Amino acid sequence: MVSKKNIEKTIESFKGLKVLVIGDVMIDSYLWGKVNRISPEAPVPIVALEKRESRLGGAANVALNIQSLGAQPILCSIIGQDDKSETFIELMEKAGLNTKGIMKSPHRLTTTKFRVIGNNNQMLRVDEESLISLQNNEMTSLLKIIKYILKNNTIDAIVFEDYDKGVISHELIIKLIDHANKKNIPVVVDPKKNNFLFYRNVDLFKPNLKELQDGLKIDIDVNDQGQLEEAVHSLLKKIQAKVVLLTLSDKGMFVCSKTEIPGQYSCHRIPAHIRNTSDVSGAGDTVISVAALCTAVGMEPKMLAIMSNLAGGIVCEEVGVVPISLDKMMKEAVKMFS
Repeated sequence: MVSKKNIEKTIESFKGLKVLVIGDVMIDSYLWGKVNRISPEAPVPIVALEKRESRLGGAANVALNIQSLGAQPILCSIIGQDDKSETFIELMEKAGLNTKGIMKSPHRLTTTKFRVIGNNNQMLRVDEESLISLQNNEMTSLLKIIKYILKNNTIDAIVFEDYDKGVISHELIIKLIDHANKKNIPVVVDPKKNNFLFYRNVDLFKPNLKELQDGLKIDIDVNDQGQLEEAVHSLLKKIQAKVVLLTLSDKGMFVCSKTEIPGQYSCHRIPAHIRNTSDVSGAGDTVISVAALCTAVGMEPKMLAIMSNLAGGIVCEEVGVVPISLDKMMKEAVKMFS
């Protein structure tokens, strides 16, 4: 039975863990304002700008979430050699994140997502990015940095945060998972379409429903338990993952894991928490962050899913991409199991 004391002890055990985060980073740029009228030029609202704000996004938001939960993230990625790259480094330094794993490339843009927020509702998003894969020398340099970090730090978990922006390649995936398996370092993955089936032999794989359908090239009725189980079982067999954590938006989560009996799996449907949802931006980053820390401390899959589901719901109450609060996570988790 889960107790308040056990929950507090588990969340406290996150402190001091070191997590290597590898993936596509970006800046989430916000234009905040008020909407009082419609444009005479076109049937669109006019946002009267009141303030601008830039936040760390993508894999950098995963690093922020891990940090806010008391662990120590080490972020590895490649950004552009442009004005936005300076902003990105400044945001990392301001947040207290180490920049030693960040490379700059003259061949890339620093991905920036511009969100227009009117009356606390997102009205438009404009993306500035390049989707090209890393050049061979860039991939080699990034791999060298990652291996140096792995050699000189005791890493408790590795997170692949893949946004299909080109930083993560097939070769990078294969080499790092092989290295992690040999060193018994848990690997958790937040996938996208391009590399979906290349993440083999990982500890936890966290797609959402669309990513699962695209990755397996199938259609799934989210309300059909049999279809969910069949699809997730198929995925487990294809990539030989230990756990698949399928996020289902307002339908909650579905978690499946291998059992000690070959070919058999333990599956659980976790219902969504009813909350005052303001913005789902960044919820997936929070879920993978909590899942990574829970994996690092050896939490069993069903409880891991419950904790990750709770965390994702908490951040949806905020407007924009924001990291989970350790105090709020602790308070909500204790309340849930009291």
